[in-house]
Formats: sequence, structure tokens, C-alpha cells
Amino acid sequence: MVDRRRFIVGSGAVGTLAVLGTTAACTAQEAEGEAVSETMPATGHVRSATAITQVFGDGQKLIAVAVEYDTDITGSALSTSTFKVTGRTVTKVYPNRSADLAEHGSNGRYVIVELSPDDKAAALWVTQQGSGTASNSASPSPSSSPSPSASPSASPTASSSSPPTASSSSGSGQAPGGGGPKVGDSTPGGTIVAAKATLTQTGTVTTTGGTRYPASTTGLTTDAVKNLIVDDFRQFTFTDPATKRTLKYNLFIPKGYDRDHHKSYPLVLFMHDASVVNVATEGPLVQGLGAVCWASPEDQARHEAFVLAPEYDSVVIDDTYKPSPLFDATAHLVQELTKKYNLDEKRLYATGQSMGAMMTLGLNIKYPELFGASFVVAGQWPADQAKPLAKKKLWIVVSQDDDKSYSGENAITKVIKEQGTAVGAAAWNGRSTAAQFAADVRSMKAQKAPVNYASFKTGTVVPAGSTTSAHMATWQVAYTIPGIREWVMNQSL
Repeated sequence: MVDRRRFIVGSGAVGTLAVLGTTAACTAQEAEGEAVSETMPATGHVRSATAITQVFGDGQKLIAVAVEYDTDITGSALSTSTFKVTGRTVTKVYPNRSADLAEHGSNGRYVIVELSPDDKAAALWVTQQGSGTASNSASPSPSSSPSPSASPSASPTASSSSPPTASSSSGSGQAPGGGGPKVGDSTPGGTIVAAKATLTQTGTVTTTGGTRYPASTTGLTTDAVKNLIVDDFRQFTFTDPATKRTLKYNLFIPKGYDRDHHKSYPLVLFMHDASVVNVATEGPLVQGLGAVCWASPEDQARHEAFVLAPEYDSVVIDDTYKPSPLFDATAHLVQELTKKYNLDEKRLYATGQSMGAMMTLGLNIKYPELFGASFVVAGQWPADQAKPLAKKKLWIVVSQDDDKSYSGENAITKVIKEQGTAVGAAAWNGRSTAAQFAADVRSMKAQKAPVNYASFKTGTVVPAGSTTSAHMATWQVAYTIPGIREWVMNQSL
């Protein structure tokens, strides 16, 4: 399992600390307890520098550095000009008692140097197209979208309770069949870059005792990493007895969980898109918010839940709709976890984007009694196999500019309505504020339908000036909407 303090994946390792001087020991005066002059060189007073990362809609970014000194620092003289970070924009500087972000700092040994997540160099999730790009399931495209304020068995046989094997019609190239990867393809579409930064103390840092550590020209390179929320997941492997396939997976276990207690917990299964295929086990956690949003302190405060995020080593399903054995292995993993942990079998939930959305729909068809509700983001499925979905609780989000997924979801919801199931529908502005999205969710919930269908209006989901696809931009926005997650968590079989 990856060290929680040193999550290093990608093309390099975190650098060693370049201490501001030749020694990290106290000066002779300090060691002997002698009085110290009012102004002292910074040499030896920095103990460590920790890179802090956070996951946004378009992936993980390095958003701060925590510099640890040998004594408490006061914030009275700190400003954004006190530190310079190579290639980055410093937005906030304050002292703190731990290597954590804070709305208002407190005097302590750490100085937190916050950095703009919009810097190009902030991106730690990159694709073959370049820094900060999160590709869709088929053909990656460049992105410059800003951060919003993660022996095989035979394929299933098509039937009323199993995924179909019929080929779908050709599409726009936004989904797997559009010239992109096919089932079994293990070519990685993305990369996790090591989180590190080099900074210089360009201004005076003052201790609470009045001692001043003057500016220095010596660079300081981070020697540790703290990944917000990502570090709260644990990594495991599961070998499915039925398919003989092995799945690596990430699992968030609620704080305070006790197997011996009778309390049961819901579980959310997140399935990634094909750009995350065959990268590090932690790939589903850093590609975007699809997994980590459910494990945030805010979401866990409302609904304590397990969060499961498998890492697929190859494409599981494409537009032939003939899934690999990893499809069934995923369902079997969920079933296995219900035996291992105190999980509420009526409150197991599925969600996914692109390939993962297709898996979500397919699993609901083949395993109709497995999930209490599902959040489907930018996916599609043959309408002639959609009838079983009329008995499910779904929240679907798609962009009207995503030709294939939009037409696919229109066809699916038409079938659902023909079966007599109500479908709540609305067109949303993909650039809405958090308050506006909250209002949109309330309006949708007011329709009291078991299936909710929200489509982002044409021209609104892709940020102005961005070259990203509407397909990929959909999940960069969808998982930022707390109200949808709240609706999901309130459903059950």
C-alpha cells in the first residue's frame, strides 16, 4: 500500500529537502540556552516542507506547501510576498499549528503557502495531450478548463437481465466506440505526476518570541506530500473466484467504523472512464471528483458511507456492449465487501462516468437487486435493453453537446417512460453557481420521480476558451453538485 504521507506516482520522486544552510541543528547559542539576537539567519530553522494536494473536477492539483519551522511563527508580518514558489502563483500565506489548510491560521510551527489551482503547473493528473487534460473514454482532447470553486470467463449473454451484445450505431467519437480504445485495451490514457514544489523565503518570517528569520536566496524543495481525502483511502486487491480476474481497488472506510458494532453503512461504487485504465491504483481518486466527493468531510458528516473505487487494468466495455470479465468481477467485489463489512445491502449505490456510466447502466440491468440508486454521468446503453431500468432509481446527467450520450440517454428515458415510470427532466446551465445548482436540484426533486434526467444546455458545459470535449466536461461539473449526491444517499431498495 502506498505510504499515506508519500503518495508518489509518475515520472519522478519528491525531492529531498534543501535546507536553508548546512545544518538543521540549533545554533550553539540556542543549544546552550544563551540569549538570541533579535535578527537571526534562517539557516537551520526549517524542519520540513510538505506539498499539499487537492482533487478538483478536472483532477488533482498541488495547491499549497506547508513549511515547518523549529518554533512557532506569528502571522503578523506574513504576506503573499514572503515566499516565492517556482512557476506558481502564491495566493495566501499564514501560520498554523499543523500542516493543514485553514480559513484563518493560528500561530504555530507551520507556515502555509497556498497556491492558485488555476496555474498550469498545478495539475498532477495529465493525459497524453498535456498538463491538466482529463480525457474522455475514447479520444483524449486538450483541456484548459479552470478548476471548479479521482483465466477470463465468457462475456455475459444478452437477456432481459443481462447486458446486450448487439452493436450500437456509430457516434460522435466521444464515447468508447468512436475510434477509441476497445475492450481489453490496457493503454493508459492518463498519468499521475509527482507532487513537488520549490520555494524560496523572500521575506522576513518572525517567531512568536520576536526573533526574525530574514529572507534567503536558497531554494527549498518539498520532501513529503499530503493528499487531501485521497490519503483517507486504502488500497487492496480482489481475485474473483468466478471470473479468475484480479481487481485492484481503493476503499474509504468511515472513521470510527467498528465491525463488532451493529450499525450498517451504505457503500458507493465509483467506476472510472477509460482515460484512467491501467494507471496507478490511486488513479480513480485523482482523475476527478467521482470517487473522493463522497468521502469528503462534508459528505461524511451528512452520510457516513464506504466508498469503493476499482482501478481497471483494461477497458471493460466499449460500444459493442460486450463487457470483459471485469464487469462481473466488479459486481462480485461489491457482494464480497457486503460480507466483509457491515454494509446495508439496501443502500449500495453505483456511479460512473463514460465507460463507468455504461457499466453503471449495464450492472443495473444484469444485477437488478444490487443497487438502491445510481448516478449516471455521460453514458449510454442500447434502448432495446433499457426496460429493466424502469424499475430503478436513477439520476442521469449529460450534456446536450455530447451527441452520442445525449441521444442515448434520450432513447433510454423514452423507454423508461413507456414502461409507466415517471422521469423528471430539466435543462440546466452547466456554468451555474453552487446556489443555482442547488435550486435546480430542488426543482427536480419536487417532481418526485424515481428517475431524474438533467441535461446541460448547449454551449454551457465547456468553459469559455477551452478545447475540452463536452463529454469530458460533463463529469468535471456533475460531481461538484452536492444535491445530487444527497438524493442518491437518501434512496434504498
